[in-house]
Amino acid sequence: MQITALKPGRKSIVAAIAVAAAAGAVAGPATTAFAAEKPAAAKTTTVTATAATAAKKAAAPSAHEKHVAHVNHQAHLAHLAHVAHLAHAAHASHIAHVNHANHANHVNHVAHQNAAAKTQSSTQLESYSTSSSSSSSSSSASSSSYSGMSAYQIAKSIVPADQFQSFANIISRESGWNVSATNASSGAYGLAQALPGSKMASAGSDWQTNPATQIKWALSYMDSRYGSPNQAWAFWQANNWY
Repeated sequence: MQITALKPGRKSIVAAIAVAAAAGAVAGPATTAFAAEKPAAAKTTTVTATAATAAKKAAAPSAHEKHVAHVNHQAHLAHLAHVAHLAHAAHASHIAHVNHANHANHVNHVAHQNAAAKTQSSTQLESYSTSSSSSSSSSSASSSSYSGMSAYQIAKSIVPADQFQSFANIISRESGWNVSATNASSGAYGLAQALPGSKMASAGSDWQTNPATQIKWALSYMDSRYGSPNQAWAFWQANNWY
C-alpha cells in the first residue's frame, strides 16, 4: 500500500497512524495463520519418519530368529544326508542280492548244461556203438547178398529205377566204377569219390572195399545234398563236379 506523504502536523500524523493500523489489521490474520501452519506440517513429517523406522525395525528378523533359522537349516541338511545314506545302503544291499541270485542261477544253469551234455554224450556213444554193430552186420550181409555181382549190377539193384541212369552217369565219370579209385591231388576215394573217403564209414566199416557200402553212401549223399540222383546229375552237367 502506498502512503501519501502528509505535511507535518498532528492531524496528519494521526491520520497516517490510522491508515497504517488499518493496513495491519487486514494483513495480520493471514500472516498469523500461515505462521501457525508451519509447526503442524513439521510435526506430521516427524511422526511419519518415526513410524517408517519402527516398521522397518519390526520387519527385520531378530538375532534369535536368525539363529533359529540357521539351526533349522542345519538340521534339514543333516536329515537329507541321512536319508541319502540310507538309500545308498539299501541300493547296495539290493545290488549284492541280485548279483548273488544271478551267480546262483548261473551256477545252476552250468551244472544243468553239463549234466545234459554228459547224458547226451552217453546216449550218442551208445547209439554209435549200436550203429557200428548194426553197420558191421549189415555190411557182412550185404557182401554175401551181392557176392559175384559187379558194382554196376549192385547199384542197379539198390538205386530206384527212375534215378539209376543219373546215378550211373555220375559214378562213370567220377571213378569209372572202380571201388578203389583215388584222386591223387585231393585224396577223394571210391565209386562216388567221397572226400575224405572215411565219410563212407557211416554206411559201413568195410567202406574201402565193399561196393554195396559205397553205393548206399553215394545214394544217401545225393539225396541229402541235391534231393535226388537226377538233380545231382543236373548239377554235375552244369559244373562238371558234384
